[in-house]
Amino acid sequence: MFLDIHTHQTKQEPGVVAIQSLSLTESTFLAMPKTKPISIGIHPWHGKLEELPKNMKYLNVLARQENVKLIGECGLDKLKGEAMESQLKMLEAQISLAEELQKPLILHCVKAFDELIALKKRLQPSVPMIIHGFSKKHEMAHQLVKQGFYLSFGAAVLKSEEVALALENTTPSFFLETDEAEIDIIEIYTKVAEIKKISVDELKDVIFANWKKMGML
Repeated sequence: MFLDIHTHQTKQEPGVVAIQSLSLTESTFLAMPKTKPISIGIHPWHGKLEELPKNMKYLNVLARQENVKLIGECGLDKLKGEAMESQLKMLEAQISLAEELQKPLILHCVKAFDELIALKKRLQPSVPMIIHGFSKKHEMAHQLVKQGFYLSFGAAVLKSEEVALALENTTPSFFLETDEAEIDIIEIYTKVAEIKKISVDELKDVIFANWKKMGML
């Protein structure tokens, strides 16, 4: 089996465990999938601080479903969404829920890594925190892994030498994803196995060992 830890695609490919990412809305609350593995959270692009109490009531119910494997994607974005102070409050609420349910977080982060690291240091959550769609240089990858974050790499590894270098120098604290890309997760695994100089089966062992470490197996 291949694990795709973060995807917005609805199609389930045979031989792939794909965690479909859903953004919290009232329609999601009314038509929530009950069986396929999903993540759900308040995305920083769409979250409004004034709606946080209502949205957290919804999320508190939905996140308890057995098929909800991760909380998110949630996070911080300096280019889109509400003011950073508001985004931090919304993220902190979701971290608290993740702690209560002991479910990992899948995080969106754009130009706000310093704020994210500071929040993690202040709250000291015990649940794993995974930064999805990592596409920065290896120095940032090293800093984040050192702070206890997991990184999830997607289609960027196929076209960016800098991202490939970051992955090559990252400890086993990583996952792979398709996100919104119209691409087969197996293509990403094949490229990453080449970068890591291991077989695809060995790579799958690394990925599922991380998944098991999170209590997901």
